[in-house]
Amino acid sequence: APAPMSADDVTLLREMYRQMLAIRRIEEAAAKFYSQGKMGGFLHLGIGQESVCVGAMAALRKEDYVIATYREHGHAMAKAGVDLRVCSAVLAELLGRAGGISKGMGGSMHLFDAEHRFLGGYGIVGAHAPLATGVAYASKYQGLPEVTLCFLGDGAVNQGAFFEAMSLAGLWKLPVVFIVENNQYS
Repeated sequence: APAPMSADDVTLLREMYRQMLAIRRIEEAAAKFYSQGKMGGFLHLGIGQESVCVGAMAALRKEDYVIATYREHGHAMAKAGVDLRVCSAVLAELLGRAGGISKGMGGSMHLFDAEHRFLGGYGIVGAHAPLATGVAYASKYQGLPEVTLCFLGDGAVNQGAFFEAMSLAGLWKLPVVFIVENNQYS
């Protein structure tokens, strides 16, 4: 039989569930706004993948970095703590408003939040893997105890940039973790 959970474990699980639910609701609102023509550009949702970003962010420290794909809304919210202010800023960004996380200039595919060390979402499949490797290299070179998480969709694993980034990260023993989210698009 599994060991009983402590009160701290239950509190953590409830908080993680709250974050996943908040991310899901923002994604659903974004889908509604997009279908109503209230958003410009493209919208790539991460519905169904909320647990991946929330679980991964739970293991990070504030000084750690995150870089993601163009399905990054949940990642940006999870890195910043999924509070009302953050959720509002992400939704404002998706709507192109000045109060958005990137001042309304990034839209759905290019969220960026320097304060929380969220280095953005990237629209070119797999092209951000070398960037994550570079960020990890900088941390190691400077002797800083930072880790970089790089989220990729399954479609990125057949890109040469992904293999090159992983090869360098392994060769140089860099503090980078590549997380492949199987969104079953590839």
